[in-house]
Amino acid sequence: MLDLTLRFLAWMLSICTPHPRGRHRLGAAPPLRIRPLPPPRFTELLDGSASRLVRPYVLSPAEHRRQRERRRALYLATLGIDTGPDRIHGVRVPAAVR
Repeated sequence: MLDLTLRFLAWMLSICTPHPRGRHRLGAAPPLRIRPLPPPRFTELLDGSASRLVRPYVLSPAEHRRQRERRRALYLATLGIDTGPDRIHGVRVPAAVR
């Protein structure tokens, strides 16, 4: 069985890869052209105290709680349990409607 698998893979590779035959055969590899690197555009030093050191993905405790509530509501929605908001447009929604 392994021999058949190997033969099949060899056949597929022979179909998918080019055959270097005749005048289309690749001769010597072309020489590599190495270009010099351009000079850096910004040479002045950056002032670290001028920028705020706030990571945008760090949440406050209130934002973290709201995100956890949203994720829990989405998870329960996949189970068919609706945990909608208590108020919609300022009007209290009864539990049976949610």
